[in-house]
Amino acid sequence: MCVTAVESRPAGVALTPSPGGHRPFGARVKAFVALTKPRIIELLLITTVPVMFLAAQGVPDLWLVLTTTIGGYLSAGGANALNMYIDRDIDALMDRTSQRPLVTGMVSPRECLAFGIGLAVFSTLWFGLLVNWLSAALALGALLFYVVIYTMLLKRRTSQNIVWGGIAGCMPVLIGWSAVTNTVSWAAVILFAVIFFWTPPHYWPLSMKVKDDYARVGVPMLPVVATNRVVAKQIVLYSWVMVAVSLLLTPLGYTGWFYTAVALLAGGAWLWEAHGLQNRAKAGVTGAKLKEMRLFHWSITYVSLLFLAVAVDPFLR
Repeated sequence: MCVTAVESRPAGVALTPSPGGHRPFGARVKAFVALTKPRIIELLLITTVPVMFLAAQGVPDLWLVLTTTIGGYLSAGGANALNMYIDRDIDALMDRTSQRPLVTGMVSPRECLAFGIGLAVFSTLWFGLLVNWLSAALALGALLFYVVIYTMLLKRRTSQNIVWGGIAGCMPVLIGWSAVTNTVSWAAVILFAVIFFWTPPHYWPLSMKVKDDYARVGVPMLPVVATNRVVAKQIVLYSWVMVAVSLLLTPLGYTGWFYTAVALLAGGAWLWEAHGLQNRAKAGVTGAKLKEMRLFHWSITYVSLLFLAVAVDPFLR
């Protein structure tokens, strides 16, 4: 999910190997791994495993943690591969996606489609047979929501794409809880809501940074269709709701003092950054001085700290 430097080239020119060009086995393996978007999956697992500790009120069965983690990776990887298959046309035109395997030709579209469907089927069976069928249904639902609702229906049609499409990224919380309890409780729903309200202010700063890329391919991310001032205001609104929702776990009896302290401190730091971005946007600051990526990077630290506190809190009560 981070913006990386890419080879200088004219916009829209894909780096495709010549017909019959050599594709080394090692590079092919790395390309198929890249189809799963491992860095994004890291965030999904950060929200899955700690919830299992909260659901177990201590250390969950480690075999269950392993099988749930593997299943989550395979399911999310399948969704990401199918996302790349569908978006291969615009990926070839965007600088930030110019090195993806379908753009470079390291993986063919047919291979990518088969790989994504294969992971989807295998991960669903993996969850059902080794975890439970509720978790399998939730994982499959997340995959279908991301591929069909977000990628196919919302992404290219509405500036609210990441708001509703982000529901898929909230599902690992429910999957982690259901893996331990075979149910879904209010604690899991609250943490689901935290990730729901976290996703837009997490992704919009990155979208602000690369909005020219999105504009070039006609994807109406909010920063493409609205001013920085409007986007920053939305970021602040979602941030306040996110922090407020994160604090509901304690009065409802699911967490104690440690989680509450981390949620307050990390949430306070988030709001400081969000309001700082809004103030700079209001002042008309643009370019590097807007510092929108500060909030993007902090958002990853925030969710990591918050869910670490979710895992640790049961041991301190």
